[in-house]
This record gives sequence, C-alpha cells and structure tokens, in this order.
Amino acid sequence: MNDRSIVFDYLKQRSIEFEIIEHPAAPTISEAMKYWKDIEATHCKNLFFRNHKGNKHYLVIFDAQQQLAIHDLEKRLQQGKLSFASEKRMAKYLAIQAGSVSPFGLINDKENHVHLFLDSQLLKAQKISFHPNDNTASIVLSFSDFLRYLESIGNSFEFIELYE
Repeated sequence: MNDRSIVFDYLKQRSIEFEIIEHPAAPTISEAMKYWKDIEATHCKNLFFRNHKGNKHYLVIFDAQQQLAIHDLEKRLQQGKLSFASEKRMAKYLAIQAGSVSPFGLINDKENHVHLFLDSQLLKAQKISFHPNDNTASIVLSFSDFLRYLESIGNSFEFIELYE
C-alpha cells in the first residue's frame, strides 16, 4: 500500500534533495525520538482529521515537541468539530496506514481533497523531517525544498499560528 520508493522517485524527479535515515518501526513520536536524537532537523507530528460531516479532510503538521489539544485545534482551524480520520480514510486519501501519516501521502491524493495546515513556527526551521509514508525510515530535507514539494503536489495549504 505505501511504497516509499514512490516518495523517493517523486522527490528525485523534481530535483528535491533529501536524506534517508533507516530505523526500526516508529509508529509514535515517543518511539521515533529514540532514532531522531542525532538528526539535526525539526521533526514533525502529522495528524489527519475529518470534519463533522466527513466530507473534508485536513492534515495538520507541527513540531513533534509540541502538544496540541483537539479542542484548541478546532478553534484555530475554524473548520468546525474535528475527529481523527479512520484508517479507511487514511488509505483512501493518502494511501497510508496509521503510524505513518506524512505530508508525502499527499502524492497519492490525486484529486487534491486534503487541505494542509502547517504551524507557522515551522517557517523558522532549516531542515524538516517526516516518515516517507512508512514508519521504518525518516526523510530529512531543507525547509525550502519542502516548500517546493508542497507547491508541486497541488493540495491547498496554509501556515497558521497553532500556539500563542
């Protein structure tokens, strides 16, 4: 379902440089931190939500060191009541499994259904890291190359203040 070579090929085709770090499966941030400790990058938490009606989907990205309550997120995003999207929705829109949520799943969102919210604090990052749609590795890339990636996929995205 989530062939990370698709991610690597996509980035290479667009001349987006990246570094791949292989590690054991890390489906949670606390587990991934063990493998990220020597990687100089802003490591991100990626949450996939749906709205109350289930007709809109959102990927929210922020620094993994931060905590965010869903109620606070609902206020900030102004999209109404949110709930975590099911594994079925993850598979349908991003072609990923739980524990591997990543903005690279947007490669699989051919209809650009998912809207991306990014914490504005990420704009300060030099390098940024994510799973390549598989939680047994991490990709590190410059923030400017990440922005080039976002522009290339066609999904709508915006930077917002998630923290005061």
